[in-house]
Amino acid sequence: MEKKVYLDNASTTYVSSEVMAEMLPCFNAIYGNANSVHSYGRDASAIVDRARDRIAHAINASKSQEIYFTSGGTEADNWAIRGIAHAYSNKGRHIITSQIEHHAVLDACKRLEEEGFEVTYLPVDSHGLVKIVDLLHSIRKDTTLISIMSVNNEVGTIQNIKAIAKIAHDYDVIFHTDAVQALGAIKLDVQDMEIDAMTLSAHKIHGPKGVGCLYLKNGIRIENLLEGGSQERGKRGGTVNVPAVAGFGKATEIAVRDMSINQQKLRNVREYFLKQVGDNIELVSLNGHPLQKVNGIVNLSFDMVDKESLLMLLDMEGIAVSAGSACTANSIEQSHVLKAMGLDDEKANGAIRFSFGKNNSKHDIDHCVEALKKSVEQLRSISALTKAGRK
Repeated sequence: MEKKVYLDNASTTYVSSEVMAEMLPCFNAIYGNANSVHSYGRDASAIVDRARDRIAHAINASKSQEIYFTSGGTEADNWAIRGIAHAYSNKGRHIITSQIEHHAVLDACKRLEEEGFEVTYLPVDSHGLVKIVDLLHSIRKDTTLISIMSVNNEVGTIQNIKAIAKIAHDYDVIFHTDAVQALGAIKLDVQDMEIDAMTLSAHKIHGPKGVGCLYLKNGIRIENLLEGGSQERGKRGGTVNVPAVAGFGKATEIAVRDMSINQQKLRNVREYFLKQVGDNIELVSLNGHPLQKVNGIVNLSFDMVDKESLLMLLDMEGIAVSAGSACTANSIEQSHVLKAMGLDDEKANGAIRFSFGKNNSKHDIDHCVEALKKSVEQLRSISALTKAGRK
């Protein structure tokens, strides 16, 4: 194996040199506890405040104090879903989400069901879009929270977030969105989009792993998920991870700064990839919306191919891709996203996610498609022999 190509950027990204440079002083030069009152603490606190300002500016939050740092997207999703639901439980105990959410949202909702809340899981169409009419029919007098992801992490479909948020507010319902896959891919403006709460994470945008944040609009109540200290204005206990927070702030600033040029690069790579696949491999179908999608994610189904076997062969050729969310990579179950979109078992079993990064080149794509064609042909020949032997 001579060349390796990384096409799993929806899973995680490398930490950029600019972000690393921002983080390094926090390990040995400015190493104080950000909640300490002495000069060491004040210096660390200033770094945290700067990161908070950067993220608030990037999403057009009205105040930087609306940004609360967490250990990542999973914690932020759990906090938003459970914290808001409990804070408004006196008003009602009905939550609405979609069937294609990340498991951080779905599992948090299931926990609420165990606690006596009711949850409506909205279906999606064949492209992965929530139908507005289904949302309207699901809202009740006791509905307190709607949570719909901005961009699906498996197929890249962009939801109609602004319209959904407006509907929520028309019925006096709080709206949360998991925007982990959206940051740096589409413009996020929490004021224009009428978002009350939003989840973000650093490691999808060339920042460090283990840090994320919850944007919470001023005035929205939320119960604490973690107790134990006065950090994050008393809402999230735990010593602040200053190096990671500094990296998150810088990564967010860069992601928004370079979004236009990066998205053009990704679009070019995506279109080239789809053309090469179409020209070289038969019986392939695209999953997700054909137009309303981010540029960095392509989900393809290969007929007569087992995804796990294909992943293994591609890995042997140095190609890193995935069968869906890395959070469910060890599960033998079919993708809940593709199932909700109505894919049959064969299409779902042959589905692979290719997610591109800003440094992927056409040469990378050529190498990938060559390995892909070879692997698919090998698996299809085995499949044909297996079917012939069963006759």
